[in-house]
Amino acid sequence: MGILKRLLNFYINSSIHVALAVYSFTWVTLLQFELAYSRDVLYFVFFATITAYNFIKYFGITKFHHRRLAGWLKTIQIFSLMAFIAMCYYAIELSVNSLVYLSIFGLITFLYAIPLVPIRYFRDEQKNLRQISGLKIYVIALVWAFTTVSLPLIEVEVSINSDTVITFIQRFVLVIVLTLPFEIRDLNYDSIKLATVPQRIGIKKTKTIGVFLLLIFFFLEYFKDDIDYDAIISTVIILFVSLLFLLFSNKNQSKYYSAFWVESVPILWLAILLMLG
Repeated sequence: MGILKRLLNFYINSSIHVALAVYSFTWVTLLQFELAYSRDVLYFVFFATITAYNFIKYFGITKFHHRRLAGWLKTIQIFSLMAFIAMCYYAIELSVNSLVYLSIFGLITFLYAIPLVPIRYFRDEQKNLRQISGLKIYVIALVWAFTTVSLPLIEVEVSINSDTVITFIQRFVLVIVLTLPFEIRDLNYDSIKLATVPQRIGIKKTKTIGVFLLLIFFFLEYFKDDIDYDAIISTVIILFVSLLFLLFSNKNQSKYYSAFWVESVPILWLAILLMLG
């Protein structure tokens, strides 16, 4: 049992699970627009997520403790390097347009962890995008929405129309909702200077806003030109699952509640669409 727990912890801590979530969201987009499975895009997204998340999570640790890293962190470093190499391999297969847009969002991800912007531009003397008051959740949602909606559509040269814009907004809104349980969990640890949603308005109002956003996520589906029966079914299921995760989240949730179960929502959505298809 101890071995299984260590494997599960490595699976989560090395960002494999969140990478599968982003990979699943991206595949959901391909299914929604009836596009073929795109190995290069999906594999790039998977390995880029591992690279980016591990860079953000562990940059500070490795920066100051590189000479005496714990064994598990060294393993994650090696794993992240392999993911980075794989990411570069699949990046070469992408179109120039995709790479141009990726460079912009790659810079955003970099600034999310590294203090390159002058301190005077930050409230409360913070040092990176991640620490600017109230910005964190929107940066995450924006990067996820671009990566999982815009990138696959840019790669196959799908023209921008009302359906693509609505899908982008839906994904942006859903990611915000799925991030709220994490912010509620982190109330015990986050600096008050971060000004996260629960810190500013409290847990109850945070959940109320989350419910409102889920309704927006659902009803936007009816504004699309092409309304698909399977899409409606899957959207309803994802709405209720996300709603339950949001309502039952609290400051003292288990370590796997958000990091594993909440982040499994995109994987569930993909499984539903594949079964319905």
